[in-house]
Amino acid sequence: MEFREDILGAPYEAAELPLIPDEEGEVGATLVRRLVPGSRQAVLYLHGYTDYFFQTHLADHFTTAGYSFYALDLRKYGRSLRPHQSPNFVTDLAAYDEELDEAVRVIRELDGHTRLLVNGHSTGGLVAALWAARRRGRGLVDGLFLNSPFLSMPAAPAVRTIGAPALSALGRAAPTRKLPAPLNPHYVHSLHQDHRGSWNFDLSLKPAEGFPLYAGWLAAIQRGHRAVRRGLLVDCPILMMASTSSTVTSRWDPALMHSDAVLRADDIAALAPRLGQHVTTIRVEGGVHDLVLSAEPVRARVFDELDRWLTAYFPAP
Repeated sequence: MEFREDILGAPYEAAELPLIPDEEGEVGATLVRRLVPGSRQAVLYLHGYTDYFFQTHLADHFTTAGYSFYALDLRKYGRSLRPHQSPNFVTDLAAYDEELDEAVRVIRELDGHTRLLVNGHSTGGLVAALWAARRRGRGLVDGLFLNSPFLSMPAAPAVRTIGAPALSALGRAAPTRKLPAPLNPHYVHSLHQDHRGSWNFDLSLKPAEGFPLYAGWLAAIQRGHRAVRRGLLVDCPILMMASTSSTVTSRWDPALMHSDAVLRADDIAALAPRLGQHVTTIRVEGGVHDLVLSAEPVRARVFDELDRWLTAYFPAP
């Protein structure tokens, strides 16, 4: 495995993780890292849907606290998306176990870290929680930090009106069938510096209009949600954060700047206790969907709450 300078530039490095080919052909994931010399604790970040890792201020926070920072661009996302692939497409969320297992092997065995916190945002939070539940008892993950995890369907009419049995059947019969995309482009506009926000990221990797929504992917998400409702029994401490409010709109609304415009925050908070036996839930007033991209006073509270939880449940050795 060879790490080279990442698209973010030094001190970030990236390496491709070759994976087993799927129905679309060659597949790979991308592991980004920023090492803290001598550190034995690390964090692994998982992005959301139509997303990739670019939040360098998040890495700054962790590395300042002494954590080596890693981020995984999952197959068919961000750095890992190839021209022959359908963006974001899988038919089973367990497919991501392959790159997660390999990333953890690199972090623990090759780079020598003995403790690992997994930080998942949105869809990455759902993927992380399901993976941690399947890997419980193996000592691979010591804590989860879930930032607005995708634990239930949002309020978008295109999603609400598709019944689970019908969607499951469609996902099996026509997994690449494209469905009306529920993503509100104004959410990305509220973040990006070329529109109304203050963040700089690649709009080709995180487009405002999103990528096509595939029936097979959405059916896989619904199966993940059913698993959450049944209870996951994750065996490590979990910190779950979500905004205190949500906004449902197809137009520009100032509320997009201080509420979750993608998921229903109340639903997320209600489902959090089903993730494991040791869950801390924090509601963040004024937080947007990706809480670490909220306005500065809100973002500061997110990091303060994270640090308080880390001190209690993930103390430095």
